Amino acid sequence: MTFQDSIRTCLGKYVAFSGRARRPEFWWFALFVFIGAWITGAIDRMLFGSDFGVLGPIFGLAMLLPYISVAVRRLHDTDKSGWWILIGLIPLVGVLVLIYFYIQEGTKGANTFGPEPRVVKRSI
Repeated sequence: MTFQDSIRTCLGKYVAFSGRARRPEFWWFALFVFIGAWITGAIDRMLFGSDFGVLGPIFGLAMLLPYISVAVRRLHDTDKSGWWILIGLIPLVGVLVLIYFYIQEGTKGANTFGPEPRVVKRSI
């Protein structure tokens, strides 16, 4: 899955909490959110100074549901319930546990949350 495919998929399934998401889909979208937050933060600092920002919070709110959705689908790919995302509320340890879950390889074949996601092969 490419960077553009990941963004298109995640924004298209922005409230789809069922199904599974492979590692590339999750990590490319996480990179997109990180870069978007960095760019909107830089524009906010240039336009409004360091104390006030408009674009960053708007971008963050717009990406909140798609990010939670792809994170839950990523947990489903490792055969874990989406409720595990709540462990991220525990400072430091929770975030580290989630990162560990996100980097694990997904379940081969069907699991509790559905069939294995299709691998999109693109021709050059």
